[in-house]
Amino acid sequence: MLETIINQLKKFPLTRVSPNPEDHSLTAAVLVALHGDPGNPQVVLTQRANHLKNHAGEVAFPGGMWDAVDNHLLDTALREAHEEIGLVPRLVTPVATLPEASPKRRNLLVTPYVGLVESPLQLVADPSEIAAIFDLPVRLLLDINQYQYFEIKNEHGALRFPYLAYHEFKIWGFTLKVLVDMINATLDAGIELEYPSDQRINKLRQRGQ
Repeated sequence: MLETIINQLKKFPLTRVSPNPEDHSLTAAVLVALHGDPGNPQVVLTQRANHLKNHAGEVAFPGGMWDAVDNHLLDTALREAHEEIGLVPRLVTPVATLPEASPKRRNLLVTPYVGLVESPLQLVADPSEIAAIFDLPVRLLLDINQYQYFEIKNEHGALRFPYLAYHEFKIWGFTLKVLVDMINATLDAGIELEYPSDQRINKLRQRGQ
């Protein structure tokens, strides 16, 4: 399975792009770190600390905001992974750049980089940012029966989002979409999930202002 994923990722060439130095405050990068048994690969995920201002307690890839010390966004992903979970950059072989996307904060543009990581991993969470580190078996993403839906409600309405439950973790939002898009593109998984439209999201936001 891992060999197929890596081969198919060639359709997403590795790039080392840099944000506009005059407008980089809302540019970020994450690392989709694959490792383990080639027949049953895992992806490294984190649970963000509960005290964080943004996305507290949510499951995420290691990664973060671009910094002036970074030569390009791949540097950002590797630096942040090192800071957050102790993943040494020299143990990561970058293989692809996935399409950039925006999480719930629509003005934030995130570039995902896929990297192949040597096993076994010895990772240590930075408690100021990360509550937990765990491996998600890629094969779980291939089973449509693993996916469920939940609603986020307020006084103006409700939005319905897909998620995947793994042990005590709920994988959803930007993180789930990147993973599903990757397996659809590389393993022809055919996983189709329903998301609320941007129009509906914006409508509820405007009502809440």
